[in-house]
Amino acid sequence: MSAGERLSRARGAYLGLAVGDALGATVEFMTPAEIRHAFARQGGMHREMVGGGWLRLAAGQVTDDTTMSLALGESILAEGRVDALAAARAFDAWMRGKPVDIGNTVRRGLVEFRRTGNPERSVSEHDAGNGAAMRVLPVALATLGQPDPAVAEAVRRQAHVTHHNALSDAAATTLALMVQDLVNGATPPELLERRARPLAAIHPEFAFGGRRKENPSGFVADTVIAVFQAFFGSGSFADCLVEVVNRGGDADTTGAIAGMLAGARYGEDGIPARWLRTLGAPVRAACAGQAERLIALANT
Repeated sequence: MSAGERLSRARGAYLGLAVGDALGATVEFMTPAEIRHAFARQGGMHREMVGGGWLRLAAGQVTDDTTMSLALGESILAEGRVDALAAARAFDAWMRGKPVDIGNTVRRGLVEFRRTGNPERSVSEHDAGNGAAMRVLPVALATLGQPDPAVAEAVRRQAHVTHHNALSDAAATTLALMVQDLVNGATPPELLERRARPLAAIHPEFAFGGRRKENPSGFVADTVIAVFQAFFGSGSFADCLVEVVNRGGDADTTGAIAGMLAGARYGEDGIPARWLRTLGAPVRAACAGQAERLIALANT
C-alpha cells in the first residue's frame, strides 16, 4: 500500500470519528423506538447531521469524543511520544475549558489528578466505561508500525489517567490495533479473526455474535458490541454510521468509534461529502491536520 493511501485512511479515521460523534450526538440517550418516532418523516431513521439532542448542539458540532482526542493528540505531538503526565495535563486543560460534555468517570479521574498530581488512577471495577476507548485514535496513529505490546503500553498510559480497568484496557488496545491494521490495508474479515474474536475469547463480555445490541450504555462492552455488529455487518462508511447511531444509547461514542474504524477502512473519500461539509472547516482541518502530523511522527 502506498504512503498516500495510508495517509488517506489515517485522515479518514480522524474525520470519521468526528463525523460519527456529531451524527450520533443528536440521538444520544434516546431509545431506538424514540428515534423511529422522532424521525418518522425521514422513514424512521436518523441519517443527517442536524444537531440538537439533549445537548442542543449546532449541526455538525462535536462532543467530548472528538475534543478529548484532539487534546490527547496535541500532547503526543508536543512530547514526541505518548506520555501519561502530558496526557493528564492536556485533559485537565481541556476540562478547565468547560467542554460541552464530559463523562462522570473522566471527571472523577481528572479531579483526582488535580488533587494528587498522579497521572495513573488505582485499579477500579467502576472504570469500565468507554471514555478511554473513545479517545484512543491519536495513540493508534502515533504508534503505527510499533510492535503490539508497545502499542498496548502506550494505550494504557493515556487510559489510566481516567480509566484503570482491564476491560477498558482490552477494548482500547484492540481498537487501536484494529485502526492500525486498517490503515495498513487489512480487511474486515481479517480483523474479525485477528482482533475481534480473540478479544471476545479472552473477555466474553465482548462477544458480539448474538442479539442486536440496542440502546448501548457507556459500559465499554456494550459500546464495542454495538460498534462491531455495525462495522462487520455493513459495506460502506455511511451504512455503518447510520446503523450504529440508530441504536441510540451512548450514540455519540458508538458513532465516533464506528466512524474511526469505518474511516480507516474506506478512507476519507468514503465519507459522504455532505457530512464533511456540515462538520465544518475548523473541525475538519484540526482532525485531518493532526492525523497527518501523527503519521509523520510515527514515521520518524
